[in-house]
Amino acid sequence: MSVDEYLVGLRKALPGPRRKKADLLAEARDHLIDATEAFEADGFDRTAAERAAVADFGELSDVVPAYRDELAVAQSRNTAALLLGVMLLQPLIWQPGVWAWNQDVSGPSDMAVQLEHWVRWIGGLSIAGAVVAVLATGFGQRIGVVRRYGRRMTAVFAMGSAGVVSAGGVLMTLESSSTSGHLDVIPVSAFVLLPLSLVGAQALRLVRA
Repeated sequence: MSVDEYLVGLRKALPGPRRKKADLLAEARDHLIDATEAFEADGFDRTAAERAAVADFGELSDVVPAYRDELAVAQSRNTAALLLGVMLLQPLIWQPGVWAWNQDVSGPSDMAVQLEHWVRWIGGLSIAGAVVAVLATGFGQRIGVVRRYGRRMTAVFAMGSAGVVSAGGVLMTLESSSTSGHLDVIPVSAFVLLPLSLVGAQALRLVRA
């Protein structure tokens, strides 16, 4: 197998963040090219040198799992960072009376007050959990148990947070008596549902990785 054929097979076998994937493939290519040149210096022709370099690098079945684990860690970090960013935006989005679309003309109902407290509490937990997840997918990778279970825990936590906060946002919108009426759907979709849907999609890909 030539170096190019090996890299094509490796690329097809690796899911995950594009940038990290490109970095890993570039590192693999550099290593294989250096090894090929070393074998050529020892008297191998180009074809034999590439085959020897590939054989020395390892079978795809042996190499791919380690690469997939590294990409999964990067995906976990991206998911946690995205969740943290979205959740840090929420207090500004839901600040009472700041935006026309969330001003209750008749005052908040008892249900709206309860929902606000609930969403704030869940949001606080989501922010704290996202911070922990970001740290776990960085420095925490030095700890064996975190490296083994951190990816799945991050994915489950992100999907749960996205689902619960999205549901809270929808319920708060339905309960609101703002002057903008059904226009509430636009900012809630743009700043709550869409970003949290992206978080959920990333988390789902992480589970399937």
